[in-house]
Amino acid sequence: MAIRLGLFKEVIVMAFETIRGNKMRSGLTVLGVVIGITSIVGMTALIRGFDQSLRDLIAQSGSDIIYVQRFGVTSFANGAELRDLLKRPDLTATDARVLEAQNTTLRYVDLELGAGGPGPVTQRRIFYHEQKTKNLIVFGTGEYFAEGTRIPFLSGRFFNGTDVQYRRNVVVLGNTAFKLLFEPSGIDPIGKFVRVGSERFEIVGVFDKRPAPGGFNLNQDDFVVVPFTTYQRVFGLRVGRFGGARGGTISNVMISVLPREGVPIADAMADVERIMRIRHGLRLDQPNDFDVSTQESFLKLWDQISQGTFFALLVISSIALMVGGIGVMAIMSISVTERTREIGVRKALGARRAEILFQFLMEAAFLTSLGGVLGISLGAGIGLAVHLISGFPISLPWWSFAIGLGFSASVGIFFGMYPAFKASRLDPIEALRYE
Repeated sequence: MAIRLGLFKEVIVMAFETIRGNKMRSGLTVLGVVIGITSIVGMTALIRGFDQSLRDLIAQSGSDIIYVQRFGVTSFANGAELRDLLKRPDLTATDARVLEAQNTTLRYVDLELGAGGPGPVTQRRIFYHEQKTKNLIVFGTGEYFAEGTRIPFLSGRFFNGTDVQYRRNVVVLGNTAFKLLFEPSGIDPIGKFVRVGSERFEIVGVFDKRPAPGGFNLNQDDFVVVPFTTYQRVFGLRVGRFGGARGGTISNVMISVLPREGVPIADAMADVERIMRIRHGLRLDQPNDFDVSTQESFLKLWDQISQGTFFALLVISSIALMVGGIGVMAIMSISVTERTREIGVRKALGARRAEILFQFLMEAAFLTSLGGVLGISLGAGIGLAVHLISGFPISLPWWSFAIGLGFSASVGIFFGMYPAFKASRLDPIEALRYE
């Protein structure tokens, strides 16, 4: 056993010395392996980091909220055609009232007008004295919007049921409007009046920065919120076919509901679906003309996208690894030719085929494993650099390092097998005669 261990150490040292003696050739050989492993580790760090931040955001905003829309990502994920979806009827405030009146499983029903689904969004500038903002999204909701979304408050409060009932001109500012209008002067915005388009509104609250997946600036704070009853009164117009405004229902509507405590989401969704189907007069053989979904539905779609992206990454990285492997095979074949006499001497002194085979396999595996270590270091470094520069979240799980190192070593063994087998089969007499 001790002899075997000593032989193993000797072979490792010989492999290392051979690689160190041909630095340039070895470096060029492992370049493909380095590129492949760098891609795997770097992109895994970014994809996993974004995935985790997205899941944390959904957990923070409430994963048990159920959304009712004319159509959304669920329909597209199920392969529905856009022309069929556009034939669906618009949701209305009456739909929300019927859900609120007839349900047996829901804690609350809330409504979002103007930014909650497919259709044109309402955008207006916000004015405070001489200050003004860029165009921001204006939408109307009920009193449960802040509770459902859990956006943190900077100051003030959200509007209440009385504000909604009496259609009061009150507004809650998103963080962008606050920063543009009040932060530079240090004025407390609560109780101040701003103009939203042509209407005067009293500020009752200000949202803090709204979290976004990946820490990106997705203009997620470019909005102001008013009671949906006020929105209906002030902005209850919809864009006509040729761009003109006409009276009528608002086409951009989303209803959000929260199950009562202890009620499974599946039961609440079934209750919502039952009420909406009756409300829309659908027969048993007719499909839903609305979408009922949860954050979990979006996560399932995201899982499909991220898995597809990761698979494509593996395919691209495998091409680089294959190129590196072919380089290893070529270099090891040249090495066998250059060291024919050495192999002959070793065989003449009693080295067995298995030992020669093992030596050349170890050289190939060591070469590609070195490329794997460099690739892991570069991939992790790229992920950390992106995080430090942009704040983008990253994740560096240990298994991505293990996969990188395992792939690189496997490439060396696979592509080094032919040169190693060729070296072990050399006839010692012919090898000693080789010039």
